[in-house]
Amino acid sequence: MKGKHITFIGLNYAPEDTAIGLYSTQMVEALVNAGATVNVVTAFPYYPQWKIAPEYQDQPNYLQEEHKGAKLYRYKQYVPETPTFLKRIIHILSFTKGSFFNLRKIDNSDLVISVIPFTASSWLAGYHARSHKAKSWIHIQDFEFDAALQSGLSSGGKKFIFKFLFGLEKRILNKANVISTISHNMIAKLESKTNQPNYYLPNWIDENQVNPATATQHDYLKTSKFKLLYSGNVGDKQDWDYFSAFAKALPQEHYDIIIVGAGAKYQQLKDTTNQENIHFYDPVPFEELSDLLCSASAHFLFQKTEVLDTVMPSKLLGMMASEKPSLVLGNAKSEVKQVMELANAGLYFSTPDVEMAVDQLEKWRLNPEETIKIGKDARRYVTSHFARKPILDAWVNELSKLLDL
Repeated sequence: MKGKHITFIGLNYAPEDTAIGLYSTQMVEALVNAGATVNVVTAFPYYPQWKIAPEYQDQPNYLQEEHKGAKLYRYKQYVPETPTFLKRIIHILSFTKGSFFNLRKIDNSDLVISVIPFTASSWLAGYHARSHKAKSWIHIQDFEFDAALQSGLSSGGKKFIFKFLFGLEKRILNKANVISTISHNMIAKLESKTNQPNYYLPNWIDENQVNPATATQHDYLKTSKFKLLYSGNVGDKQDWDYFSAFAKALPQEHYDIIIVGAGAKYQQLKDTTNQENIHFYDPVPFEELSDLLCSASAHFLFQKTEVLDTVMPSKLLGMMASEKPSLVLGNAKSEVKQVMELANAGLYFSTPDVEMAVDQLEKWRLNPEETIKIGKDARRYVTSHFARKPILDAWVNELSKLLDL
């Protein structure tokens, strides 16, 4: 990769240290470490709070920064506090417009890497690659149009919009040299959309990033009760109605439920929850994540079962690495189910059965030896199958082969 110029286009980047922002940043770090010159076209940090980070609010609309050997070109995009369908479109168009002008500041490019979402990032990448006669690699963290359809955002008169969007998506994908994505289910979906070469690039975990051997008790979880934790985005994909029924059925004298996060549904959930053993906190700094996850007795993730989420949620890797069992609700065909069963990482169930979930937690609470074994199995599996260094080393090697063609 030495001597190669790479343009990386993605909405989320450091200092965002969760979800896509974390992975995009670590991808670029791997490229820089391999000797490449990397220019990053990105937005102002805003996720998961859906608000421009305080330290960036007074900055000019266009901002250039250096971050760990990469040069960053930022644009202050429109960020809706309550992201509706129309406001999300304006959000996308805002980032696209600003990034178009930022791309014109980059003179050299041998390879353009773009991250979906946004699909608009890959439209920009195609334009930039053609302008510089460069190769194009698209990495898909989520199929945003499919996700919007499954979430019901296509209701009413929006169907004609989605017909146009899926046509645009296909044209964009067909112009890439290689397309990677993060799960085998997503590879299958990708193959239904395009015949372009694909590459399996799962999200990863650094075994030192979440490590029970070095973690200390986090202040949010100092209760003596059985501590049930959810940490992450509080959004539309989760089944918060089921959560409410489940939380009411748990024996409150034995359990504390801790929700640490932000997102479109966070404030609504907080405002409508009136239960003394449920505690809400804002996201913790990245350096506290290991302490937070490892301080739990168990984790939960309740996804809507009618949605086949082809994504492998990145939060699941941290949950498993914490050496604690997980209680996960989701679609019966989800890849998460396969991973959890192979790892013996806890209970995955596809029928929103409150009694069954409560019974399982009671078994874990009353049988700590079993709980410890499940946790150790989960960590062993995730650190051997989703380790950061081998995944990124193999990816950089694949990029080198593409550049040598």
